[in-house]
Amino acid sequence: MTAVTRFAPSPTGFLHMGHAYSALFAKSAAKDGRFLVRIEDIDRGRCRPAFETAIFEDLAWLGLQWEAPVRRQSDHFAEYGEALDRLDKRGLLYPCFCTRADIQREVAEAASAPHLITHGPDGPIYPGTCRHLSKSEQHRRRDAGTPYALRLNMAEALAIAGPLTWCDETHGIVAATPEIFGDVVLARKDITASYHLACTWDDALQGVNLVTRGEDLLPATHIHRLLQALWDLPVPHYRHHALLTGPDGKKFSKRDQAPTLRALREAGKSAEDVLAEIKVRE
Repeated sequence: MTAVTRFAPSPTGFLHMGHAYSALFAKSAAKDGRFLVRIEDIDRGRCRPAFETAIFEDLAWLGLQWEAPVRRQSDHFAEYGEALDRLDKRGLLYPCFCTRADIQREVAEAASAPHLITHGPDGPIYPGTCRHLSKSEQHRRRDAGTPYALRLNMAEALAIAGPLTWCDETHGIVAATPEIFGDVVLARKDITASYHLACTWDDALQGVNLVTRGEDLLPATHIHRLLQALWDLPVPHYRHHALLTGPDGKKFSKRDQAPTLRALREAGKSAEDVLAEIKVRE
């Protein structure tokens, strides 16, 4: 089977060494197959066209070639809405009107019961406050303009999907346990699709059959495997790679202002220098 991989950055900043490693890892995993680039820009408040342009410039500077066309997620909100509708028609979604403060307060109260799991990979697990609101109350709050998110009813989804597994080329066969996320958010009023939704939908649509990404995203695969089952999508193989770290042992990240490829280039570093350093740290 011909491998189809992808590199899917978000244009919220310039690419750094960690991005370069991830892109090269995906390109290498494709071998003689197809290597795609996807722009994950669903968060329109943080994404910038200048960063998207810089992504292509940096990848070209590294000597990478990718298959056209590039899929830009912000062009496909209508498709994500249709995917949400498919779940909604099965009674798997509900509106959540809780603020972050509401959730934190309820989680803090629940923490007094030691047998309850209150935190998951994304932080505090939603305690289900809005799950049992009546339809009339849901409509009343929506009509009043109260901000809300759409959450997946995890218990109902698991009852439909049943036991699930996926194949990770590093970890072997992994049993999916999406319940560790609780009733995960799939959309918000201001962001019409979550990372989990858009990533899962796009990988299937684009025919990606080998998902490569950092091991920090391994937990997300539990949710993605569940969504694949609910939408009856093909299941790719996965390969989660170790994270590239700096001299201080910390992973490269935008949040920690890791040196960008653009800054390294302006400082006189060549693409060969960067590739050599990545290889040393691999």
